[in-house]
Amino acid sequence: MSSSFSASERQRYRRHLQLTEIGEAGQQRLRAARVLVVGAGGLGCPILQYLAAAGVGTLGLADADKVELTNLPRQVLYGPDDVGQLKVEAAARALKRLNELNTYNLHPIRVNPENVRELVAGYDVVVDGSDNFPTRYLLNDACVSLGRPLVSGAIYKFEGQVSVFNYEDGPTYRCLFPEPPSAAEAPDCNTTGVLNVLPGLIGTVQATEALKVVLGLGDVLSGRLWILDTLSFQSRTLRFRRDDVQSQISLDTANPADYFDVSCAPAPASLSAAELRQQLAAAEPPLLLDVRGPLEFQRRHLPGALLLPLPELAARAAEVPRSRPIVVYCQSGVRSAQAVTLLQGLGYANVQTLSGGLEEF
Repeated sequence: MSSSFSASERQRYRRHLQLTEIGEAGQQRLRAARVLVVGAGGLGCPILQYLAAAGVGTLGLADADKVELTNLPRQVLYGPDDVGQLKVEAAARALKRLNELNTYNLHPIRVNPENVRELVAGYDVVVDGSDNFPTRYLLNDACVSLGRPLVSGAIYKFEGQVSVFNYEDGPTYRCLFPEPPSAAEAPDCNTTGVLNVLPGLIGTVQATEALKVVLGLGDVLSGRLWILDTLSFQSRTLRFRRDDVQSQISLDTANPADYFDVSCAPAPASLSAAELRQQLAAAEPPLLLDVRGPLEFQRRHLPGALLLPLPELAARAAEVPRSRPIVVYCQSGVRSAQAVTLLQGLGYANVQTLSGGLEEF
């Protein structure tokens, strides 16, 4: 990439070039930067808009979702004509209209333990615009593994927060939040609302911190959690320190269960006992996966079933072959439904749960 700017670029970025703290050298750093934005929703939209407008040379957009009508009040990159289209594609079209000079890499995927390392490795900075705890822990651990700074944001109803993790040996996300919340503590993603302007406010602060990280400017929000309450419009900053144990947790040492959350997942594909009997009588029957405990398995199991208890499934998923359709079962169908969601998060496509479990078979 050339180190000089055209007359048009100088006009476009003139307000940056006039800042002695940025100038031409800083604008060149922005042009050379590679920033990954995970999530093209409420937070991702303002993050992407301002980073693209600032001239960040390569922007990665990672999101598997499609635009829905309910997104439009707060995800301002999209309009009614985008409903039903992949967010990364609709967002890229809008960003190219804003700044056609950048490169936009589209990743229409759900970030998971199998793809996160390769994805993060291609970028200098990661900005987390996701809306769930498993992705936050996954991105943190990937950034620790690969030595990337992580600009994190979160919103809830009328309140939002921003911090920067793993920046110049600073604290990580796990230093602040060592363990994921329980299902009872985590907000229900299907019932919790949010003030439509809140993602814009928080996302803009995230974009600010990402630019500061790239440019090496100012006092980055490392070791500090900035919190905004929009109802009072008061903000406060909490300080926290690097924890020598938590800061070392990476993709290779974390509990894989931290990366999966079934509380907000759609109901997995299922089949009845009668349908399973028909499939087992076919020439090429599915693989049976029993996710109960060893004692339960010993008392009764389906012939030929592979035993892989649910608590161990995330760590031992590689033992489950991908070459055959999979039917997961447990005693009642609850654990098997969780297992299906976990496997789908790992990229298993043809996997179903036995409705009602062994109690119905």
